[in-house]
Amino acid sequence: MRWLKGLVLAVILLIVLLVGILFAVHNQQAVPLDLIWVELPAASLSMWLLFSLAIGVVLGMVAMTGMYLRLRTLLTRAQRRNQQQRKELDQLRIQEIKEVA
Repeated sequence: MRWLKGLVLAVILLIVLLVGILFAVHNQQAVPLDLIWVELPAASLSMWLLFSLAIGVVLGMVAMTGMYLRLRTLLTRAQRRNQQQRKELDQLRIQEIKEVA
């Protein structure tokens, strides 16, 4: 089953790579990018789109870092509390056994 998952992943990766190559080949016209304050030099349309995709991915990862750290902190606290409750439960069990005996 694991090899099937790897095969499907490889096929999907190959399809995405081929679509990306076709996209780059069909969008070769040079386009200057005019932002409000600055005009960037002319480059192929596919290059600008891939660059904007990369910037979006990086910004998305940076935006999610705060949430990831918060959730990681909450998980650590919950694990500590769980460990303390287990110790307390074990102590109560031992105490109960001593009282019965």
